[in-house]
This record gives sequence, C-alpha cells and structure tokens, in this order.
Amino acid sequence: MAQISVDPAIHRLISDVVTKGSAYDLDAMDKLYTADESYLILGGDGHVTRVARAEMMAEFKARRDEGDAPLSTEHRILHVEQQDDHATAILYRRMSPDHPAAMYELRLRKQRDRWQVAGETVTPWPGGIDGSVLPPRQRAA
Repeated sequence: MAQISVDPAIHRLISDVVTKGSAYDLDAMDKLYTADESYLILGGDGHVTRVARAEMMAEFKARRDEGDAPLSTEHRILHVEQQDDHATAILYRRMSPDHPAAMYELRLRKQRDRWQVAGETVTPWPGGIDGSVLPPRQRAA
C-alpha cells in the first residue's frame, strides 16, 4: 500500500491543539481555530449537540480563570487525510483519567499558509459521552 503524504505542519497543529487547549492557553487557542469553528458532540443516545466556538472558548476561559487543573494531554493520532488545503484527522482523546475517552474528528483548513481547526466532531469511544466532553472541574493543587 502506498504511503500517503501529509503536511508535517498538521501534526504540529494537532500537538498544539492538545497541549495549548489542555492548559487553557486562550491566546494560543485563538490562533489554532478558525473564526467559524464549531463542535459537534454525539451523545450516547445518538443526539448531536452543536457547540459554537465562542461557547467552548468561554468554558475554557472560565476554567482557567477559576483555577481549574489542566486537562490531560492523552491522545493518539489514528489517521490524517489531506486533500489540498483541507484535511481530516482522527484522534483518540482522553481529557482526564476519570472521564471516558472519545474519538475526535478534526476538520482542518489551511488559510494564509497556516493550518487551523475548522470543526470538531466528538463521538463516543466505546460507550457514550453523556453531558460535557470535558471532565468535572477540579481546582489545581
């Protein structure tokens, strides 16, 4: 089977999304996501919840401002598929050892020579995600 060539910048983007997002680094996150980015979260019952970028960024800001512990950076890139200036990445992702893992589909777009996340779909990794994809809040020690 032929090896598919993928822009190495995509892997760097994914690493930055995981590490910067887990640390609630909003300034960095702002540059990693397109202005129209949104999250689609598939619940265990099959219901899809759409979360706008502004709503998710507000949640990350609240967690940072209220002293929540950083999220886990546990993830594995399972697959990346690139077509010109669009790409899709499939990740295994767990935001806390106490919270179920999820499969993330990142929809990526290259604009002005920079890759950004244009959308995310979060689905259960066997089992279900009921409620938030984020674990319950915990204060940093």
